[in-house]
Amino acid sequence: MEEFFGAGAAAPLRGDVEEPKQGSVLFLGGNEVKSSAVVKYSSAPPQAAFARLQEKTDLKLPPANWLRESAKLGPAGTTILGNNKKSKPFSSFGMAYDFIDSVGNDVDVVSDSENIKKLLKIPYSKSHVSMAVHRIGRTLLLDELDIQELFMRSSQTGDWTWLKEFYQRLIDQKWQRKKKSKEHWYQKAILSKFLYYSINGDGAAQPVPSTSKQHQEGPVSGESDEAGEASWPAPFEMPSSLSEDPGASNQGLKNDFVRNILWTFEDIHMLVGSNMPIFGGGRYPAVSLRLRDNNKPINVLTGIDYWLDNLICNVPELVMCFHVNGIVQKYEMIKTEDIPNLENSNFSTKVIKDIAQNILSFLKSNCTKEGHTYWLFKASGSDIVKLYDLTTLCEETEDKYQNPFTMPVAILLYKVACNMMLKKNQNKKHYGTIRTLLLNCLKLLDNGRHPQIIASANYMLSELFQLDEPKKEDSTDFPINGNSDESYSEEEEEMPDSDENGSYSNSSDPPDDNKAVAIIKSVGELSVPEKYKSVHRIRPSCAFPVCHGTEERCRLVLNYVLEGLKSVDSSVKKESDLPAADPSTPIPLKYEDESTSGGPECLEKQMALFLDKMGSFQKGKHSSQSGMIPGSWQYKMKLQLILKSSKAYYVLSDAAMILQKYGRALRYIKLALQCHDTYCCLCASMLPEVLVFLCQCLTLCGDIQLMLAQNANNRAAYLEEYNYQTKEDQEILHSLHRESRCQVFAWATDLSTDLECQLSVSCKCYEAAYEILLFSNLKNQNPEQHVQVLKRMGNIRNEIGVFYMNQAAAVQTERVVSKTVSTTEQQLWKKSFSCFEEGIQNFESIDDATNAALLLCNTGRLMRICAQAHCAAEGDFKREFSPEEALYYNKAIDYYLKALRSLGKRDVHPAVWDSVNWELSTTYFTMATLQQDYAPLSRKAQEQIEKEVSEAMMKSLKYCDIDTVSARQPLCQYRAATIHHRLASMYHSCLRNQVGDEHLRKQHRVLADLHYSKAVRLFQLLKDAPCELLRVQLERVAFAEFQMASQNSSAGKLKTLFGALDIMAKTKGAFHLIKKELVAESGQTSEGKSAAGSMSPTDSSTSLNKEEVLKLLSIFESRMSFLLLQSIKLLTSTKKKIGGINEEEAVLQTNKQVYSLLLRATANRSLTLLERVEVILNLLEQLTQNSDTGSAGIQ
Repeated sequence: MEEFFGAGAAAPLRGDVEEPKQGSVLFLGGNEVKSSAVVKYSSAPPQAAFARLQEKTDLKLPPANWLRESAKLGPAGTTILGNNKKSKPFSSFGMAYDFIDSVGNDVDVVSDSENIKKLLKIPYSKSHVSMAVHRIGRTLLLDELDIQELFMRSSQTGDWTWLKEFYQRLIDQKWQRKKKSKEHWYQKAILSKFLYYSINGDGAAQPVPSTSKQHQEGPVSGESDEAGEASWPAPFEMPSSLSEDPGASNQGLKNDFVRNILWTFEDIHMLVGSNMPIFGGGRYPAVSLRLRDNNKPINVLTGIDYWLDNLICNVPELVMCFHVNGIVQKYEMIKTEDIPNLENSNFSTKVIKDIAQNILSFLKSNCTKEGHTYWLFKASGSDIVKLYDLTTLCEETEDKYQNPFTMPVAILLYKVACNMMLKKNQNKKHYGTIRTLLLNCLKLLDNGRHPQIIASANYMLSELFQLDEPKKEDSTDFPINGNSDESYSEEEEEMPDSDENGSYSNSSDPPDDNKAVAIIKSVGELSVPEKYKSVHRIRPSCAFPVCHGTEERCRLVLNYVLEGLKSVDSSVKKESDLPAADPSTPIPLKYEDESTSGGPECLEKQMALFLDKMGSFQKGKHSSQSGMIPGSWQYKMKLQLILKSSKAYYVLSDAAMILQKYGRALRYIKLALQCHDTYCCLCASMLPEVLVFLCQCLTLCGDIQLMLAQNANNRAAYLEEYNYQTKEDQEILHSLHRESRCQVFAWATDLSTDLECQLSVSCKCYEAAYEILLFSNLKNQNPEQHVQVLKRMGNIRNEIGVFYMNQAAAVQTERVVSKTVSTTEQQLWKKSFSCFEEGIQNFESIDDATNAALLLCNTGRLMRICAQAHCAAEGDFKREFSPEEALYYNKAIDYYLKALRSLGKRDVHPAVWDSVNWELSTTYFTMATLQQDYAPLSRKAQEQIEKEVSEAMMKSLKYCDIDTVSARQPLCQYRAATIHHRLASMYHSCLRNQVGDEHLRKQHRVLADLHYSKAVRLFQLLKDAPCELLRVQLERVAFAEFQMASQNSSAGKLKTLFGALDIMAKTKGAFHLIKKELVAESGQTSEGKSAAGSMSPTDSSTSLNKEEVLKLLSIFESRMSFLLLQSIKLLTSTKKKIGGINEEEAVLQTNKQVYSLLLRATANRSLTLLERVEVILNLLEQLTQNSDTGSAGIQ
């Protein structure tokens, strides 16, 4: 990540010289105070034992080793020995940079130990307090704000004048420079000499380098404070090195404490910097060394000082050396826990604890705005402590860069965010925190001065939004918080209804104090336990904006990306060399008419160019039109931002696709690919994941083009969506156009109005994606992607194949004049066939048996269309089933059988299996029907044709599943019934026409009878085929009549006759169905047209063919009349010969009666169809009553 975040991935922790972790719990003065200290870093060498000075040693005389580096003390020796350099206004920032992990999270305060001591002594001390306070997350950074030094600088440079005026107006009317006394410098000098004397042994003294000597000796020699100017950076002069590397040791941002200690005091966690010299010796492994004037008793302030220093550094013992006028008198050893009980310096550790907790609560409650500089001020001798927001005061009067803290705070916010970002995958609850840090950082920065940090921060902000997990957002994870820009995760704020917040409020303050954020009216309040505890509460986790959908999230990402791009572009100088483009002018997104774009042939060329370009990326050709230098931060950052925008547009496109907004989806994928094109122009080598992403983009583009092709009726709406463009998109495009023309993928993203062109583009997109996977050797690393692309290629080839097949069928139906097959048709067949073939290969390569079967099935259908095209070649009157037809039908059968073999068994995909079986059955049936109806007698013998028809019909039956319950079952039953009927008719016809071979005739008779009875049984199952059932029954009657004609005996004839009449009687069911249909129809007409209009066609089937019914009814009446007459004749003759038999007599009477009624009915021309059907039903009813007895009598 570092290389992209430019200015500042987290600085490494300081050297590994971590001392053993120590902790202690001290029981002091009867009050338990918990304190533990862990040394996080120390530059001091192992502790040296101190040398006890002899009595009467004169500390006014310098020792031989004074201000020299010592091997025992290491490089920081002079610092350890207390030669304090000028106060550093940024010391806490130096520590924060080094221990970035602690900032914003688990540490409450980062500061110099001197500042901590000064704060905890406020109620005991009359001296002034002036500190800068900054908030980073839940951490407060405290730094000394030396007003005198600041104003000295102000009078020289003119900076900070606003603060000087404010200070003089509100706080100290008669401000003047206070000089330090000679006594102060004298005390400093003898302390320094005392510590050098105390170093045990006399290591070879080496001269100190002159530069550092000046610094060290400054305070000792009492030289003027001009040396201190270096520690205050000029507000405007921000060297580039700082933005390049914020960890750089300039501008006082260096952590030059000897020790950095993580100090826990009660429940307060502090990161403290300390320079206190620690020696070995005594009963303990560590002691602190102090020099005291024997004439001045220790007061409370000194006692607190010594006690806190020892607590912070975890030193168990204090060695005190007493002197009079610089002459050493005696030594005394005191345990740290005894310090609070010393004579003249008694203090309660419990009170110190309360002061610490109250001050922290006060600061946390009021320093709420991240990035703001707060000023904690107590005037000398005053009891009132005030807190000002300098950032707000500064903005009222001056430019924010007049505040020298602006830049260090911004960099620290940025570094803390960077550090959290590196660990972001461990804990997503920090996203709100990171976002707030970065937004506050951006508020402080100026684009002209810090483009790199701004670009990097915006990129990180865009990274916080997970584009690849659109579905996982949950509003419960991120509570909505309108204040999220400034609020912080664990920010304490005032409770408006608190009784005690009077101590903060400034309502009763004099009007000139209304600039203060908060006031402690009396320092005495700080000693009251938990005085400020109730006033603040901890907020819930920091708000991360809840995006109500993918589009909103992507728009936020693009907004940050755009800001980042602007920042990068503004820092690239070669503006004049760029082609002029106005970001406010939309870049036209025209779609070309298919006539100009040249259709699929032109696409082939564009595809070839694209793949050639992709190949050139592999070789590493790249260039930036804007003149960015490869490897520069602008170059790296722009690549990252472009890739991010590409991903955002991809997700937007995908979301639009799900919503079926295909025009919008195409616009977004066009933008995604334009981003990608620019990325390719800049990038020297394509990363595998970027190539995989390009495949995803092209695949999605293919999907969109396919959907546009399938929804051609909404084309106008899609065109409108496609041409719409937001200002943000235009500006991003403008930034892209600085680097490239963005035209490489134009072939894939244009909105065509031609269906064939859209399908072709879709196919080319998938092919391009496949090619990339192939030549980048990414196929094996991304098997899922590879399978997806091949699946889509198979699918689109099927779509194109079907498109050409339907076109061929349309040409065929329009063909009237020319009877021969046109070349256009043949071309379309070839195109369709090759598409199906390629699609089948795609599916077979990924073992997708089901889809391969469907494509084989479609190829079979294409073969049937080819067969149909050859059937209309001759007039119907002399038409015969041609060999071409037979060839294509057999080819179709081969493809269907291949499809079944591909599936293997029905369980693989029952629906597809059933569909292929049905198509196969249909093909066999069509072929058999055509051979039967248009027998090729000019080429084949009748017997041969009959054999082929019979075989084809039986195969059709084999693949016609009548038992499985499904939507297709009635169709299958009807098909099977029709096949049996046709076979029966064929054998019946053979029987009539054939002479000779008795065995064959008998076989045909049996087969005809068998198929007729099967056909009847199946037609009876269907409730919507009464005419077919009636026809089969009539054919059976004719078959019986034909048999009767060849019979000689009366008994045989009579038997056949009764059998035929029995068949007649069994047509009752068919007539009932016909009657029902006719009644329903007549009822409908009588109800009037409106009612008829409201009835749905399914309510009653009006598909009854009345002409058909009339024809069948007439045949039925004539056959029934004939059979009844024959039976009457036969029964009468047998009766004369043998004498009367009662049963036969009854049958004869019934038949005579029925016959006479039938004759009357047929003679009556005025009867309607319905009435005629009712007459027949009535007659059949009479016949059936006696049919049982009649047949019994004959037997």
